[in-house]
Amino acid sequence: MELHNKDAFSEDILPVVIVGNGPSGICLSYLLSGYTPYFSPDGFHPNPILLNKLRENRNLSLFDQDLEYLCEGVEGRSSNPVAVLFDALLLPDGDFGVDCASPLIWRHEPERATPHLVLGKGPPGGAWHAMEGSMLTLSLANWMELPGLKLKDWMRDKRRNLRNDRATPAEIASYYQHYVSKMGLEKSFACGTTVTSVSQASLESGRSVWKIQGLQRRASSGEGIEVPFSVYAENVVLATGTHDIPARLGVDGENLPFVCHSFWELEAAISSGRLDRASEPLLVVGAGLTAADAVLAAHHLNTPVYHAFRRPVSDPALIFNQLPKLLYPEYHKVHQMMSQQQYKVGETVVNLSNQPLSSPADGTSPCTCYPGYLSFPKHHVAAFRPDGKCVLEDERGLQTVLQVSMALVLIGAHPNLSFLPEHGRPLALDSEEPISCRRNPLDVDPYTYECVKEPGMYAMGPLVGENFVRFLKGGALAIVCDIIQKQRKKRQEKCTSSLNFQLTNCTLEA
Repeated sequence: MELHNKDAFSEDILPVVIVGNGPSGICLSYLLSGYTPYFSPDGFHPNPILLNKLRENRNLSLFDQDLEYLCEGVEGRSSNPVAVLFDALLLPDGDFGVDCASPLIWRHEPERATPHLVLGKGPPGGAWHAMEGSMLTLSLANWMELPGLKLKDWMRDKRRNLRNDRATPAEIASYYQHYVSKMGLEKSFACGTTVTSVSQASLESGRSVWKIQGLQRRASSGEGIEVPFSVYAENVVLATGTHDIPARLGVDGENLPFVCHSFWELEAAISSGRLDRASEPLLVVGAGLTAADAVLAAHHLNTPVYHAFRRPVSDPALIFNQLPKLLYPEYHKVHQMMSQQQYKVGETVVNLSNQPLSSPADGTSPCTCYPGYLSFPKHHVAAFRPDGKCVLEDERGLQTVLQVSMALVLIGAHPNLSFLPEHGRPLALDSEEPISCRRNPLDVDPYTYECVKEPGMYAMGPLVGENFVRFLKGGALAIVCDIIQKQRKKRQEKCTSSLNFQLTNCTLEA
């Protein structure tokens, strides 16, 4: 869809504009397009309290029910109650690995559709198109799917097989792109768009709306040419994710050429031959899943790896201690490496470049389990030096100096909300700190996802603390329900105003 500059006084104002076309924006577009969930006449749910509540109003769609009432007593692995509710309805007993049928049925009711626009930099699917294509997703395949199209069925049609019930990011990206086409959502998507400003605008009537400005790449305008656009909306939804700006350590030397902050830079180094089995060790900083993927990629290449992270290996908050071993064997392997190949403070650092990359049969190597790897738990980076050295420091202040070929800092990311005043910080729980999914999400109403400090602006997905696709769908439900309530109230006020006008101007006859 090609966008153009709109006149603020043309009254061509959309009810909803969504910034971001990843799974959050796609799911919200699906619900806004008239696809409506109902409790099935023969539906069943393993939670008896929720089941009784659903049976009370079985003729009403989920959009017309009291979400706060339905959320009471439903528990799950999210801090957002509507996310837990919708997940429980789409994937009953999902945490137990049970493939229990959803009690919901979906009906397409075009009369319910709300006109909307979805803006995204790339094709539908968002950041999934940029992720490394061969690694397996953390989530089970059915956790990644969106309502109305089973991921397993789609993969079966593509003659692809799931490994351990998990798919690759490339497959997930392809699924999301197909989903938009399959569900007839394409008319609402404007891809190749970069939003540069979201601000309030006042109409002549005194009504306040959102003005969304940006640039759109158009094939018809020649390669690389971006055309300005502006659109107006009653409500705007932030669904941008949080993968835009890599988090930084803030230490001396972090801007040196050998210090990188994304997995893709590791891939580029491997592809170009700058990193191979003959290289000085790679330093990976971080203890999340992306850091684990980097360790695995380097290990498969037989490149030696130093691995530094702040937490102890046994910390329950460490993601590896929360994953079932059978479902995630590759991450369990990294966790074993982190545990069994630890640097002991006071000992001389093993020179991994001189260490055999295969374990000797007699077990004489000091690191026989996973040669070419050494972990540094409870360490942080103190500085990087121009000569390719990295200074690590433990919790007691003792320092260790490592010679590395490349340092890969993978400690999370921040969203790019540069199109908002102060990069959106005033909308966060702590307006003094940068927005982050885990530590400082946007402050929203838990049952509507409307920003507490900015009425008419909503946020969903990682911006409100939902990193998993299975839970971000609840944000779409909450937002649609609230917008429907607003539209209903607006119609009632309009009818009341019209009736009062007629009564005021009528003439009573004797």
